[in-house]
Order: sequence, then C-alpha cells, then structure tokens
Amino acid sequence: MNSFDIDFDSDKAAAYLRQLSPQDFAGFGLDHVAYVRPVTVDDAPAFSVHAADGTPLTVVPERDVAFATVRQNDMEPLSVH
Repeated sequence: MNSFDIDFDSDKAAAYLRQLSPQDFAGFGLDHVAYVRPVTVDDAPAFSVHAADGTPLTVVPERDVAFATVRQNDMEPLSVH
C-alpha cells in the first residue's frame, strides 16, 4: 500500500455529510479557502477578498496581491467572477 491507496467509502462519506447541519456544512473550508473577486472602488478596478462564509476581509488593487495575501495567511485563493 502506498500513500495514494486510501480506503475511502463514498457511501459512508455521503451519509456523514447528510447528517451535518447547514451551519456545519457552511463551515467547511472556512479556515482553508478565501474567495477573490473583482470589484470597483472609487471608479478604479480592485479585488475583494472574502472568507469562505462570504465575510469581506480586505480590498487590494491587484489580483496578484489578493492571491498573495490569501496564501500568506495559509489559505487557498479561489476566483469568483
């Protein structure tokens, strides 16, 4: 067995997920992902960074800066259009 051989039972996983409350389900990824979306601030293009639950975190002038900011906080950035 190598590190890629994982005994994963999709039926058990699905049953577990069905038992989660909407609040628990919404919490998935909260500490692991952040969303980056284009916005306009004072008639200038910018990028807004949001937590997984939609909470606004910051606005920066460039997409690359937004992604770097997210990664510096040990999260994975995801684009939202």
